[in-house]
Amino acid sequence: MTDPAASYTTHADLGGRPGFGPVQPEDEDVRFHAAWEPAALALVLAMGATGSWNIDMSRSARETLPGYLRLSYYQIWLAALEKLMLERGQLHADELAAGRMLHPPVPLARVLRADQVAAALAAGSPTVRPDARAPRFAPGDRVRTRARPVPHHTRLPGYARGKVGTIARVHGAHVFADAHARGLGEDPQPLYTVVFEGAELWGPDAAPGLRVSIDAWEAYLDFA
Repeated sequence: MTDPAASYTTHADLGGRPGFGPVQPEDEDVRFHAAWEPAALALVLAMGATGSWNIDMSRSARETLPGYLRLSYYQIWLAALEKLMLERGQLHADELAAGRMLHPPVPLARVLRADQVAAALAAGSPTVRPDARAPRFAPGDRVRTRARPVPHHTRLPGYARGKVGTIARVHGAHVFADAHARGLGEDPQPLYTVVFEGAELWGPDAAPGLRVSIDAWEAYLDFA
């Protein structure tokens, strides 16, 4: 039987995987590495504000890019923007090749005007929603994360799948990224901080005393 998860490949789930070299921290004030990158950021934010897709759809578009591992950060953003616009008929392949518009623009639900940018960035996109149901878990509960891969975007990192941890905090209901990315609505679910012992995640080679925390939706968890 074919595994349905095999039809969806994320290239971004690299946490805990060997072979990618050490993480190289950068100063917080270093935001761009090339002159074109601010324009790419502006394009992505402007198109995101049109409501043509949501943030989780854009994350899904980025992580499934075939060339993900050889692209820089803003190259990923720009390639995913092209992908999303091509899928919706807002952009055409001949326009990409020509580097200019060749077809009439399609109508958009809304447009982010220049004088609205500062307020829009300040407001952000909060994901907290009114509690739709009582949380299943409480601080101190021992839980095991879902082990099986899923055939769609998910925020549960691979290194934490099938692992046992402890609920540390309950954050209320938040937009469920897995459903949101597939256009299935927000499906708000309780969100938890789960703490794992390093040895549970990395085995006996984990640094003594190491603990790792992740935020996980209720659908990712079951009692251990």
